[in-house]
Amino acid sequence: MTVAAISFYLFAISLLTGGLLTVISRNPVHSVLWLILSFISAAGLFVLLGAEFVAMLLIIVYVGAVAVLFLFVVMMLDVDFAELKAEMAKYMPLALLIGIILLMQFGLAFGNWHMADGAEGARAAVTPEGVENTKALGMLLYDKYFILFQLAGLILLVAMIGAIVLTLRHRSDVKRQDVLAQMYRDPAKAMELKDVRPGQGL
Repeated sequence: MTVAAISFYLFAISLLTGGLLTVISRNPVHSVLWLILSFISAAGLFVLLGAEFVAMLLIIVYVGAVAVLFLFVVMMLDVDFAELKAEMAKYMPLALLIGIILLMQFGLAFGNWHMADGAEGARAAVTPEGVENTKALGMLLYDKYFILFQLAGLILLVAMIGAIVLTLRHRSDVKRQDVLAQMYRDPAKAMELKDVRPGQGL
């Protein structure tokens, strides 16, 4: 067995273990740490595939920014984990049913799996001859699949706006700024001039 094969199995086992423990860990902080391990293992798999640029993006963006943000949010929020687990226990039968359906679908997919012609050659030559993987990735995203890339960005934008709309709560006891009321106010009604004589108060 070669070093590349041993590295692949190590990274794959680490990725699957980290993903499983991310889901089943009782402590959310531990879940985020296992998620970071999954990201690093996935980056190792990308390096083995010859996509070093994607691997560095995964470590810099996801581990360095997203996962650390998750960790800060989880540690700073005052979450009642006992109540959260009680709410999750109510939906456990539905979650198990969905999990069984997904496993059946995976079984059907892997049962019909066959190796495509030319797959080994595509793995051996990840990028065209004389083209770096960064340039090849840019050609794919911004040339061949430009429309799909932009549509994916629009879908993420809609998802972000939807999350903001669903989680935004207007509290009645909080004084908010009304920009239109400030713009359309009448200075004659907003201000009152007083003629203050010397020695007298208002």
